[in-house]
Amino acid sequence: MLTQTNGTSTQGGYTVPFFIDGEKVIPDKTFDVVSPATGIAVHKCGSATEKDALAAVDSAAKAFKSWKKTTLIQRRDIFLKAAAIMESRKEELARIMSEETGAAAGWSEFILGLGIGCIKDVGGRLVTVEGSVPATNDPNISALVLKEPYGVVLAIAPWNAPFILGARSIAFPIAAGNTAILKASEFSPRTLVEMVSCFHEAGLPKGVLNVIVHEPVNAAAITTSLIAHPEVKKINFTGSTVVGRIIAKQAGEYLKPVLLELGGKAPAIVWEDADLDLAADQCAIGSFLHGGQICMSTERIIVHKKVSEQFQAKLSASIEKIFPTTSDAPVLINTVAVEKNKKLIKDAVGKGASVIAGNVDAKETSKTRLRPIVIKNVSTDMDIYKTESFGPSVSFFEVETEEEALAIANDTEYGLTSAVFTEDLRTGLRFAKEIESGAVHIKT
Repeated sequence: MLTQTNGTSTQGGYTVPFFIDGEKVIPDKTFDVVSPATGIAVHKCGSATEKDALAAVDSAAKAFKSWKKTTLIQRRDIFLKAAAIMESRKEELARIMSEETGAAAGWSEFILGLGIGCIKDVGGRLVTVEGSVPATNDPNISALVLKEPYGVVLAIAPWNAPFILGARSIAFPIAAGNTAILKASEFSPRTLVEMVSCFHEAGLPKGVLNVIVHEPVNAAAITTSLIAHPEVKKINFTGSTVVGRIIAKQAGEYLKPVLLELGGKAPAIVWEDADLDLAADQCAIGSFLHGGQICMSTERIIVHKKVSEQFQAKLSASIEKIFPTTSDAPVLINTVAVEKNKKLIKDAVGKGASVIAGNVDAKETSKTRLRPIVIKNVSTDMDIYKTESFGPSVSFFEVETEEEALAIANDTEYGLTSAVFTEDLRTGLRFAKEIESGAVHIKT
């Protein structure tokens, strides 16, 4: 293993390190990080082993003993300084995210802003952490409730919105006096390593925040060893439902608490009294922003039959306006994502669905690009009805009653977010109370 401080290897070119005990580390084995926008390797990244992962745990466990004793003011100052450093590097950081993930510049800047805002928010809230003095049945006895940190927290963050999802995964645990190991995505390693470096530059002590990256082939072994380690006390994961289910099972085996944010099949209900121009624009953005690679992306558009034909025309116009065919198609993270969406569409068409916007067979400038696609006449036997596309594919449904709309909206194992377009707030609230979702956006 080669440990060094400038992030470059002796072989030439940039190699993304990971942080263990406050030091930049590059192991002997590396892998290429390829930009999906260009197909070109933008840099290499060190690939952690189980030994590296366990070293990160040991470092975090050691640092916890002193970090938990720091004052809230000390932690606050580090957080606010880290946010300021990220602000000063925002052009560089946004560029790195775009290079690694193929994200549009505007999306990278937006996600970076959310990440910085999260760190500022947590830093500002730190001094409000307090316990309580509950009443007791015996007047001669007093009770105190103190908030104590867990210990080492494992944070697993994805590539699609790395600054906010990465910041959120480590900011809250560290602020509360825990130490953390951030397991960054192999698709956006430098993005998250650079974010961690801002915390270290701000004065975060060695070992409080470690970050590792590894190749996909090592994911199962490294994740399992981290979850099983007795010093790891809690896990938080953002990613697919398939992987989240595996992590939850493993955490349950060791009786460890786990926080999960998983996939979505978000519905958008467009009712007969809706502002159709607003709804069309918002559904196009909600479905296809960042290539649909957002856990909250709209996957089902449910429209009242009375306005269905009119709305369909407006939706097609909005898609062309916002994602014009004269420009390159949206970039997906890799060809696997493109093929997944094409397979879902072709399965649906083969079972009777029809494409009302887009062309799954259109030739694009690269194999990682795919244009927005809207399909109609989707039925429950089609794969896309249940499967999160996590791409630029959305299903269009016609309904006549609120009951029909709710049945389709709730017929999913997911429940992350949803939207209702109506000019009647009472109708919106009635839908919101019945939609089985963590959030409902009412657009009036």
